[in-house]
Amino acid sequence: MAGSDFSSSFDRVLALHGVGPLERGVPRTLQVNVGKLCNQACHHCHVDAGPKRTEVMTRETADAVIALLARSLSIDTLDITGGAPELNANFRMLVERGREMGRRVMVRCNLTVMLEDGMGWLADFYRRNRVELICSLPCYSADNVDLQRGKGVFAKSIAALRMLNDAGYGCGELQLALVYNPVSPMLAPAQHELEQRYREELSTQFGISFDRLLTINNMPIARFAHQLSRAGRHAEYMGLLVNHFNAATVPGLMCRTLVSVGWEGGLYDCDFNQMLSIPLRIEGRARTIFDLNDLGELAGARIETASHCFGCTAGAGSSCAGAIV
Repeated sequence: MAGSDFSSSFDRVLALHGVGPLERGVPRTLQVNVGKLCNQACHHCHVDAGPKRTEVMTRETADAVIALLARSLSIDTLDITGGAPELNANFRMLVERGREMGRRVMVRCNLTVMLEDGMGWLADFYRRNRVELICSLPCYSADNVDLQRGKGVFAKSIAALRMLNDAGYGCGELQLALVYNPVSPMLAPAQHELEQRYREELSTQFGISFDRLLTINNMPIARFAHQLSRAGRHAEYMGLLVNHFNAATVPGLMCRTLVSVGWEGGLYDCDFNQMLSIPLRIEGRARTIFDLNDLGELAGARIETASHCFGCTAGAGSSCAGAIV
């Protein structure tokens, strides 16, 4: 498909390849975004998070999330994200209640939050609750990380990774995944090959170990979209995504089995739709955690799509679990 056709709807491209429309399967993962408060303000952030954001999940909403999780027996994974989710007052409760229910609990951590004042308890808390960690580290070099995430972030990230290794993470006991996303407007490279390079560089230079690397394409929304527009490269990047559409990624798209919850309790097909205020709908009505009895009711629902969905289906694909194919 020519780059000039990038404005074609995602659903139309699915139809052209005989792989649409997208419908939900049985939900397995409940991803909870507890808000936009973060100790960082990264250039690529699709959440547009930062230290001054005030959108945070309340205790009432957090309690409703846990109640819905308890009723939704098909959900085996609680995936907690932000912002920096650790900064939310309900973070510990969400982790502990999820583990008490026997669910697998994952936390998406930016690493540097562990070095903030008053956060010295995190490494031990993660270890005691056997939380699986997915940690942002967009490169193994200081220059690239600091360019994307702020001056001094790489050094703090390395310090946090050493703390996690000391706590048993990434050493065969507790799961530690790192996340790469491109610094420039390009697709993520081959995940396996880049993982080997990460292992070599982090082990040789810093003595750090981890379990796996996830490669994620930058989504053309929020802060990254503004960055593209300022550089006059938005159309170019969208053309790149559309021209590299890969139908083989569609069966593994995360929106098929993941449900995203916003800080106010709204339900979405993914975290990206959440940031674009595209709600999950059944029979034309947006749904929330307050009007749903069981997330299993969402099976078979039509998935809401838009042009940013090309970011998940380009190349090897991109999801919260990294490359798809």
